[in-house]
Amino acid sequence: MSPGGRNPGNKVAPADNLYTIILALACGVVLATAVFVSYVCYRQYGSILKVSKPTMPRMARQLR
Repeated sequence: MSPGGRNPGNKVAPADNLYTIILALACGVVLATAVFVSYVCYRQYGSILKVSKPTMPRMARQLR
């Protein structure tokens, strides 16, 4: 904001905390999405981070 709390040109200026609130809400939405995705993965697959075993290639299965 301008020095001394004055508003040059009598323009409307948002409060300093407005941008902080918007940033906090955006971070909260990202965090909530990450928690939701982790919960759904855990419910569906039984683990959040799991490396699956590689499957046998299609050609190798046909040769057996």
